[in-house]
Amino acid sequence: MALLKIRHYPDPVLKKVAAPVTEFDDALRQLANDMAETMYAAPGVGLAAPQVGISKRLTVIDCSARDEDAQLLVLVNPEIIDQEGEACEEEGCLSVPEYYAKVNRSARVKVRFQDLDEQSHIIEAQGLTAIACQHEIDHLDGILFVDHLSPLKRSIFRKKWKKIEEHLLGQM
Repeated sequence: MALLKIRHYPDPVLKKVAAPVTEFDDALRQLANDMAETMYAAPGVGLAAPQVGISKRLTVIDCSARDEDAQLLVLVNPEIIDQEGEACEEEGCLSVPEYYAKVNRSARVKVRFQDLDEQSHIIEAQGLTAIACQHEIDHLDGILFVDHLSPLKRSIFRKKWKKIEEHLLGQM
């Protein structure tokens, strides 16, 4: 397994709609394993393939507490098929480090996806897992959590981001 480089805003790959996965092979399994390792090391609760520069509809999610056993979800070609309720929680993103904002999402989602063996599944999620599913599927559609902010808050984000970028560059 290997740690992958996480792409940061405004990398163009983050704004592209990812292509469906059509090859369910060892390379896909390796990518999913490397993405999980990268997500855990970051640390984060989700990571989509575009965040590591690969425009494929693949995401990994694990919302278990750090002191619990891992509960890794690998979602290939995921799509939200039902959603209900409202949630407004603070979100962050590995591709937008050091910035957090409240985002309106659905409180519960039903997601259809394939596993690494091309088998179809449906999960129903709520709480942090529902938010993570929506956040990661947004990545597959070229949407970042900051795109959900009001125009005023997005303007504030862009100003703050310039300072965050300078800070991040100073750490390299």
